[in-house]
Amino acid sequence: MYKSFSMELAGRTLTVDIGRMAAQANGAALMHYGDTVVLSTATSSSKPREGIDFFPLSVEYEEKLYSVGKIPGGFIKREGKASENSVLTSRVIDRPMRPLFPEDYRNDVTLNNLVLCVDQDCSPEVTAMLGSAIATAISDIPFDGPIASTIVGMVDGDIVFNPDSAQREISTLSLIVASTRDKIVMIEAAADEILEDKMIEAIYAAHELNTEIIEFIDKIVEECGKAKHDYNKFELPEGLYEDIVSYITPESMEEAVFSDEKQVRENNIKLIKEKLIEYYKDNDEYSASIDEAVYQFEKNTVRKMILKDKKRPDGRTLEQIRKLTAEVDILPRTHGSGMFTRGQTQVLTVTTLGPLAEIQRLDGLDENEINKRYMHHYNFPSYSVGETRPSRGPGRREIGHGALAEKALIPVLPSTEDFPYAIRTVSEILESNGSTSQASICSSTLSLMAAGVPISAPVAGISVGLVTGESVDDYVLLTDIQGLEDFFGDMDFKVAGTKKGITAIQMDIKINGLTREIIEQAIYKTRDARYYILDDIMIPVINAPREEVGEFAPKIIQIQIDPAKIGEVVGQRGKTINAIIEATGVKIDITDEGAVSVCGVDKDSMNNAIEIIQMIIAEFEEGKIYEGKVISIKDFGAFIEFAPGKEGMVHISKISNERVNKVEDFLAIGDQVKVICLGKDKMGRISFSMKDVK
Repeated sequence: MYKSFSMELAGRTLTVDIGRMAAQANGAALMHYGDTVVLSTATSSSKPREGIDFFPLSVEYEEKLYSVGKIPGGFIKREGKASENSVLTSRVIDRPMRPLFPEDYRNDVTLNNLVLCVDQDCSPEVTAMLGSAIATAISDIPFDGPIASTIVGMVDGDIVFNPDSAQREISTLSLIVASTRDKIVMIEAAADEILEDKMIEAIYAAHELNTEIIEFIDKIVEECGKAKHDYNKFELPEGLYEDIVSYITPESMEEAVFSDEKQVRENNIKLIKEKLIEYYKDNDEYSASIDEAVYQFEKNTVRKMILKDKKRPDGRTLEQIRKLTAEVDILPRTHGSGMFTRGQTQVLTVTTLGPLAEIQRLDGLDENEINKRYMHHYNFPSYSVGETRPSRGPGRREIGHGALAEKALIPVLPSTEDFPYAIRTVSEILESNGSTSQASICSSTLSLMAAGVPISAPVAGISVGLVTGESVDDYVLLTDIQGLEDFFGDMDFKVAGTKKGITAIQMDIKINGLTREIIEQAIYKTRDARYYILDDIMIPVINAPREEVGEFAPKIIQIQIDPAKIGEVVGQRGKTINAIIEATGVKIDITDEGAVSVCGVDKDSMNNAIEIIQMIIAEFEEGKIYEGKVISIKDFGAFIEFAPGKEGMVHISKISNERVNKVEDFLAIGDQVKVICLGKDKMGRISFSMKDVK
C-alpha cells in the first residue's frame, strides 16, 4: 500500500514515499528532499552465511550522472567504478548503522541508495543517510533503530543545518552527526580550525534536530513497519567457555595479552589455541568453536584489565602515549618526505609538487567541486601487519583514511595565489598497530613542511578509545589506542587539528551510542595529546616550512595578465603558447582569470618564457627599443618577430642610414636585430626603425 509522509527539515520539505517503488525489497523508501530524489532499499538473505564470524553488511551509494543531467566522460558512456565520494558516503552510512544490528546476526544485508535526481541545495548524501535508516526501520530485518543524520555547517560563526550550495561554499565546518533518540552514534567532521567548545555545541545542535527526525520516522514505522523476523543466533556450545576459562585460567590469559609487542601477544594466543586443539581433539563440537571461544575469553580479559584494574595490555597508563619519533628528508630526491612512528605504528609520507595543470578533475554530482588541487592517498600493504596477500588497489578503508587525512590538512594549505602548485601526498603504512590514519596526518605535515609547502600551521592527530561497563557512568577512556584496544574496545574517536583548533574528526563505535560526557571528555583528551605531539615531537624536528621548494621540485613563477590578452598568449589553436613551450622547455598554465603559471626546473628558461609572454601582451611604446628576429623579407622592408605571434615591420627606408637598394643586402631571415618604435603611421600601424637605434 502506497503512503506518503512529509516534514519540514532545515527550511526544505522532506517527503518519504513508502510502497511506491521496489516492493520486493525487505524495506524501501523513495526519498524526496527538495528536488533531490534517492531510492533507499534494505534487503536481507533468508539464511545466514555459513563459515563466518562477523555481520556481513554491505552499503552502497550509487551516483548516477543522469541525476544532474550529465553523460559520463571518456569513451565508456556508463557509470563504472564507484567514485571516491560514493565510497565515503557509503562508509558514513555504514558506520552508525552497523552497531545497531544484532551482534550475532549472520544474514547478508545490503543497504542500497540509488541517486535519481539531485538538487544542489539539498544534499543527496544526507537524503541517503535518512533513507537507509527508514528503509531498515520499516523492514523485517532486526535493527535497534531508528537513527537520524544531519549535516552541520557554520557560516559567519552561525550553525546551519543541511547547508545549501552557496552556504557550503563559505562554510568553515562540514559536520555529520548520526544519533538515536538518546545517544550519538557517529561523528564525521572537516573543520577550519574550530575550537573544541564550538564543535561540541554544533554536535549537540545536530543531535537535537535528529531527535525531531526520529519522531517523524517513528510515525512511518508505526504505519508501515513490518514485524522483525527471527534469526539463527550464534552461541557457543554449552559449557565450552567455562571449561576453557577453567583450563587456561584467567591469570594465564592476562599474562598472554600483557605485552607491548603485538607479535608477542599474537604468538601467545596462538600457543593457547594449539593447546586447546590438542585438549579437545576428541570433541568435535568444542573443537569447531575454539577460535570464537578464545576470542571472547581474550576480549573479556582485556576489557576487565582496563575497566576494573586500569591496566592496559602494553603497561601504559590510561592517558600515556606510546613512544613517538618524527623524521624528515628520509628520501633524498623526492620533493618532500616525513616519517612518523608511534609505538608499532609507522607511516612514511612523500610529497610531490606539480603545476596546476596536474590537479585532479572530478566527474561527479556536485557542480561546485569540479577538481581537487590537493590529493592525499593512503596505502595499507599486508606486510604492515606481518601478513601476506596480493595488492588489489585501495579498498574502502584506504580511501576513507586518505580522505580523513586530506580533510585534516586542507585548512592549513596555502592558496593557489600564494603557492601555485598541485600537491599530492602519499602515506605508506610501514607498520600498523592502531591509529595509522592519525599517524599519516602527522607524517604528512612533516613531509609538506620539508617540501617547502607554506602551511599556516602544523597538524597532528590522535585517537581516544573507550571501554564501557554495565552502567552509564562505568567507563574508561584510553588515549592513543593500539590495535588490540581498538579491536576489543567500544570506540575509536579520531581528532586532528592545530594548536588553534580542530580540522577533522572521525568517530566509530561498536555500542548503541555515547553520552555527552564521554564525547566531551574524548574531545578534550585529544586536544591535550595533540598539543604534546606538536610541541614535543614534531616542531623540534622541523619548526616551519622550508622557505623554498627542494632542488628536485619543479619551480613555478606566476604572473597576472589581462584576461582579454589570454587569446594572444594562446594563439590560434594553441600555436603561440606551444611555440613558447617548445622554445623554453617549460610548462605553462593559464586560468580564465588571467593567472599565468610557468613551471620548470631551470630558472633562466622560466624567466625567458615570462619575458616572451610579457612581450606578447605588451603594447608597443614610441621611443622604446625592442629586439627581434627577421622572419620575412619583402621588397618594401622586413618583418621582425619579437615573440610568437608578435611582429612588426621595418620599412626599407628605416633599415640603414646608407642607401638601401635591396633589403637582402642588409638583412637575412633569422638575423637578430634591434629596432626602435616610431609610433603609428598614417594608417594606424606601428612602425619600427633600425637606423634610429642609438
